[in-house]
Amino acid sequence: MTGHAKAGRPNQFLRNLNSKIASIPMILTAVVIFLGGTIWTVVYSFTNSKLLPRLSFVGLDQYHRLWAAPRWVMSIENLAIYGILSIIFSLVIGFVLAALMDQKIRFENTFRTIFLYPFALSFIVTGLVWQWLLNPEFGIQSVVRSLGWTTFAFDPLYTPSIVIYGVLIAALWQGTGLVMCLMLAGLRGIDEDIWKAARVDGIPMWKTYLFVVIPMMRPVFITTLVIIASGIVKVYDLVVAQTSGGPGIASEVPAKYVYDYMFQAQNLGQGFAASTMMLVTVAIVVIPWAYLEFGGGRKRV
Repeated sequence: MTGHAKAGRPNQFLRNLNSKIASIPMILTAVVIFLGGTIWTVVYSFTNSKLLPRLSFVGLDQYHRLWAAPRWVMSIENLAIYGILSIIFSLVIGFVLAALMDQKIRFENTFRTIFLYPFALSFIVTGLVWQWLLNPEFGIQSVVRSLGWTTFAFDPLYTPSIVIYGVLIAALWQGTGLVMCLMLAGLRGIDEDIWKAARVDGIPMWKTYLFVVIPMMRPVFITTLVIIASGIVKVYDLVVAQTSGGPGIASEVPAKYVYDYMFQAQNLGQGFAASTMMLVTVAIVVIPWAYLEFGGGRKRV
């Protein structure tokens, strides 16, 4: 009977055959364009390519020049500050807003739309809007001074030491609404019986969130973290719209460094090296996520 059962089972390879055939173009696109382009970039990062790519290998010279460049070091420092603070504030603010929205408040749909609306705008529009708001001549500083506080100063985009925080404000304004929606979806997935049991046991609400709800929302937090981190690594247009990397090089980021060297300075080798370092950063984010989502899941099963 076992032999007949095995003979009656369809071949695993033939299951969903139409779907597999339909996915062949996308698989080929991913392998040829994405994987092939990545390998091509890494290989040419070891060359002395200038205006056009050429296989003139120089070893690790491009990477030595990269890490010796003050502009690149500044961009990495800015990315670290921007990234760490963006992750912390996005998760905290997004979760708090989601917890408030989960209280079955009136006009919930209206508030949800208001909070999510900035995410529908492009980074260029967001950057220009906040460039105006943070302009000391007619922005927040000018408005507050017109109300009588003549010594009030708030011009982060014009102060090199804090300009990256001005960029961070604009990014949080745009992206926090999406984080709130993701967190709200996770909160709505929590069984109502858990809340009832916590109330019966007299557990304070903040403890329920901290020790019960948040651990149960681990997959939501991991997914949200990956989305935020991927946006942090490739941040470019927001910086260009707000500061163009200035004052000086105070708000440089890696993506802008790559663009400038590849398309303006006509130094492809240096741009490829910087791109490869960005690839390493993405791998640092994606590999732990993949392990937690897939490797850890198999072990639990």
